Amino acid sequence: MDLTNPLPLLDEAVAALKTPLTEEDRNQGWTDDLRREIQEEISRNRSALRRHGLATARYLRPRLEEWLDREGVGPGRLRGLVSEAQRCLETVDSDSAPTTESPRRHD
Repeated sequence: MDLTNPLPLLDEAVAALKTPLTEEDRNQGWTDDLRREIQEEISRNRSALRRHGLATARYLRPRLEEWLDREGVGPGRLRGLVSEAQRCLETVDSDSAPTTESPRRHD
């Protein structure tokens, strides 16, 4: 896992969550609504990082693990990927990550 650039892992998580659930996923506690909601949350975080730079990661507070615990989702393929995405967002080295600065106004 590249701690300086979480985008490839987030891309992978979003792609996996866009696919229909398997019987095994459903047996682990996933529902279509939960899959879509988690995918949307990861997509929003990914978009923020792309738009505003990787230093934005320090302001993101993903609570995906807690959410999956509350929903009773057990271990498995999707849970592992979502957990890895959350850890990646939490541990990205934003001090060394490239940032996209906003244009400054000079009045």
